[in-house]
Amino acid sequence: MAIEFNPSRGATLGVEWELQLVDVKTRHLRQDAREVLSALPEMSETARPKLMHELMQSQLEIITDISHTVSEAVADLAGSIARIQPVVDLRGMALACTGTHPISDWRNAVMAPVQRYTELVEEMQWLAWRIQTFGVHVHVGVSDRDKVIPIVNALAAYLPHFLALTASSPYWGGQDTGLASSRAIVFGALPTAGPPHLMADWAEFEEYMDTLMRAGTIKSIKEVWWDIRPHPDFGTIEIRMFDGIPTLKEVGMVTALSQCLVQQFEHQLDRGYTLPRPAPWVVRDNKWRATRYGLDAMIVTDDTGATAPVRDELYELVRLLEPMGDRLGCAEELSVVNEVLERGAPYERQRAIIADGGTLEDVVDAALTEFREDRFVTSREVTKNGGA
Repeated sequence: MAIEFNPSRGATLGVEWELQLVDVKTRHLRQDAREVLSALPEMSETARPKLMHELMQSQLEIITDISHTVSEAVADLAGSIARIQPVVDLRGMALACTGTHPISDWRNAVMAPVQRYTELVEEMQWLAWRIQTFGVHVHVGVSDRDKVIPIVNALAAYLPHFLALTASSPYWGGQDTGLASSRAIVFGALPTAGPPHLMADWAEFEEYMDTLMRAGTIKSIKEVWWDIRPHPDFGTIEIRMFDGIPTLKEVGMVTALSQCLVQQFEHQLDRGYTLPRPAPWVVRDNKWRATRYGLDAMIVTDDTGATAPVRDELYELVRLLEPMGDRLGCAEELSVVNEVLERGAPYERQRAIIADGGTLEDVVDAALTEFREDRFVTSREVTKNGGA
């Protein structure tokens, strides 16, 4: 089966941000996405919508137009939020984003009225019923089809970096799971989710997709929800490993990180380099380590089993990517990585609230404030003020 790839002109960007609808009184999720979408037809009922349903009625997804810079993508997201905010405010709701909602029960979720989601639920049953999770997806344009698979392979080594920085789902149904990211487990349970299959070239990718379709495993390649996957229609590589991200500046951070890495690998291929391809066991093991320990993970750094702290690896990665960040005009957004390392990833900020005597409702309040004010909320603020 031939799969056409529509090449991009440069490292173009597209960002998808899945948002929670939170009741301002109860702090639980509201299943009212249909009402919000109906109030904004100019955003949702167009050929290229900027606001869409996700699997659950507690979710909205905002989508950027094709952007050429990180600042352009961030401004696009900010503009969408500014249009949605008055609509949710009038209905007693607020917007937030964490990988899971700390106190809401997935069994209370209402599925969105979308045919493909209905089919997914029918096929996956319990696996799909409980996907009341939230994430961020970043598309980065690639200029040539034959570069895609080598870049996907190389990016697989950075799954723990992506997840550790953004892990924001330690709580599930009112309980601390002991994980930095319960979302990685819940969504990763789908049969075609998880780390990407590491392949030799585009021809092998085509053959593998054709095999899955012949076997009846999938009806379309869009049903392959790898943590990093080619998106042939858009001419991009889509990085889907990020947990729900609470602040716009952190969304800008991961967009910059994604663009810099993809562009760095493109340039290396142009200069004749062979990109690294980690062993599949290393990719799987490192994803688990970041899922469990977040920024405290010791990740495997080579096929012999050597390890290093992911915090140290992230500091070094930012240093290595700084010249590319300067070239792409996203150095400021890339530098937010260092701020997260110093002040805490979202899961750390959430747990600090509980450690200082706060409640899970305070955790929700902090997420609402972080989203609304685009800043990190400290546990001291929450416990001092009786809520953020």
